[in-house]
Amino acid sequence: MSQSVTFQTRLLSSLSKVFADEELLQGSYNNGSAFCNETFSFQVAYRSNRLLKNIRVMLQSEISPHIIVRSVGLVPSELPAYHDHDEFVLRSTSGLYPDPLLPLTAESVVTGYPNQWRSLWITVQPEDEVKGGTYEIGIRFEADSGESLGEEVFTLEVIPASLPAQTLIHTEWFHADCLAAYYGVEIFSERHWVLMGQFMGTAARHGINMILTPLFTPPLDTEVGGERPTVQLVDVAVSEDGTYAFAFDKLDRWADLCDAHGIQYLEFSHLFTQWGARHAPKIMGNVNGKSEKLFGWDTDAMGSSYHAFIRQFIPALTGWIESRGLKQRCYFHVSDEPSVSHLEAYGHASRLMNELLPDYPIIDALSDISFYEQGLVKRPIPGSNHIEPFLDQQVTPLWTYYCCSQYKEVSNRFFNLPSARNRILGIQLYKYNIEGFLHWGYNFWNSQYSRRAIDPFQVTDADGGFPSGDAFVVYPGEEGPIESIRLKVFQEALQDLRALQLLETLIGREAVMQSLEEGLEEPITFKCYPRDMEWLLSKRQWMNEEIKANMVVK
Repeated sequence: MSQSVTFQTRLLSSLSKVFADEELLQGSYNNGSAFCNETFSFQVAYRSNRLLKNIRVMLQSEISPHIIVRSVGLVPSELPAYHDHDEFVLRSTSGLYPDPLLPLTAESVVTGYPNQWRSLWITVQPEDEVKGGTYEIGIRFEADSGESLGEEVFTLEVIPASLPAQTLIHTEWFHADCLAAYYGVEIFSERHWVLMGQFMGTAARHGINMILTPLFTPPLDTEVGGERPTVQLVDVAVSEDGTYAFAFDKLDRWADLCDAHGIQYLEFSHLFTQWGARHAPKIMGNVNGKSEKLFGWDTDAMGSSYHAFIRQFIPALTGWIESRGLKQRCYFHVSDEPSVSHLEAYGHASRLMNELLPDYPIIDALSDISFYEQGLVKRPIPGSNHIEPFLDQQVTPLWTYYCCSQYKEVSNRFFNLPSARNRILGIQLYKYNIEGFLHWGYNFWNSQYSRRAIDPFQVTDADGGFPSGDAFVVYPGEEGPIESIRLKVFQEALQDLRALQLLETLIGREAVMQSLEEGLEEPITFKCYPRDMEWLLSKRQWMNEEIKANMVVK
């Protein structure tokens, strides 16, 4: 740590969270290593004992074209945690929390607020263009007068080898209507398509390789009887004899956009309502030249009219899928988070879907294994706090998810949780050979139940609906997506998973797991795992060293 009369600086890892009103308890983090096709992040914290404006940030490095410097912004949280949260939190009080990664101004200046720690987020992206070797990354702070206030130098080793491609299927639900609402653009206008492409690209670069595809307006987080703005990629026309015609022009454009931005899998939105499967999603159609609502909350999902629609729609959709060669890339949903009380309605819907889609994977988030045992869900996605019965029965393939309900013991990514609790998931996914991970909130910028649109820079808890950090991992910037520290840390978890998979090819799975759990009092599970950032950082360094020692690098 360097120090002057007015200014302090300290190097920190990506797993530290710097609060303006707290002392830094972490020691300095001065060096690390990364493969040539992964993203590496660290932080430089700084504090002034008086107000200092226009502090220039100077980046000095041989690999500076591959480095992005951003400021960690503060956003408010009124609901950081539920009242009965566990003890593995940083704090539980309302206030300002570090989260958005804000671009620096054109002049690359920051402000030093009196006696407040703030931080810069440094992202290194070698992108297979940086030669293997050790590089110094210098960050210098200068006063408006040109006086040097402080400087830190981080040493990064770029390992001349590549991590394998990601095999985990990962979806964070993409809310196209929220983009249109925040930016004030018409749904499916040219500007909307541009925005959707930008946010898809950011998702793909962070390991989100599956995207929620709104065949019809997704029946998700909508109050009963309420509506979200119409986001419907399939055009429906009703003929005089009551049959339907389907046009896939917008769905074609969506698929092309996914291809252009690196999205591998299409996750078709649910064809029955959330929490019960008793109704149909909002489906608009052309009736005698006018747009009318064909189905919605007043539709009995078990009724003949909706069944007739589904029996015509699914074959048309699978015809489109197969004509585009997408059969291996498409997944379907019935209904989100059904409970045991919904078994009859869900079973009715599930049997219909399985009859019409015998060759396609159908996935749903749920936590009661009886749905699987009765054959209603062949690819269940249990919550991470309810996954043990599915593991015990050796359900394969197995996915998992978490949301606001998984706030005790297990990994999660709320504002108030240590970043280590976010990143540990990569090791857990590796140990249990998890095929896919689902989360509902990539960019949900609405209140709970979508009663109103919100500004995510001002409201981070969905109007008191969920702990801050549950509903979104990206913010809407003037030029497109603004990433969060939680998104970057989750990306690191996925890179850990890929590093473990690479190491397994070199020393075997048994040796990997033995070394991962060496010295631990209990084996790693979804609820039991090391909780300190130093363990995670040292284990990732161990992975890198082992890989280097056991392979011929290029």
